[in-house]
Amino acid sequence: MKFELSQRFYFEAAHTLRRKIDAEGSLRIHGHTYHVEVTIAGMPDPESGMMMDLVFLRQEVEKARLTLDHRFLDEVEGIGPATLENLCLFLHKQLKDSLPNLACITIERPASGDKCSLKLSD
Repeated sequence: MKFELSQRFYFEAAHTLRRKIDAEGSLRIHGHTYHVEVTIAGMPDPESGMMMDLVFLRQEVEKARLTLDHRFLDEVEGIGPATLENLCLFLHKQLKDSLPNLACITIERPASGDKCSLKLSD
């Protein structure tokens, strides 16, 4: 038995992308609204009844959000091409030290129906 606890947020950002399909539009600066869900997994502490204090989880997620919100992602060090996959990896790097029981990072762009998940545990 294992519990999962998630915190959601969104950010607005712009980027370009070099690709072979739809190349012209992707090369121009364009933006998206990204919805992110950060999930931790484990067992609650028997004394507190919590895996992690939600205030702490929100604070750590907010720090990561601020590195992306209203940014030109091409200029954010450590992302590389601003694909959903690379954004998941970037957030993992940002959060792994403060959230050692990090289980999954999911990023979605609802307007286009795109979604990517980085699952770190089963």
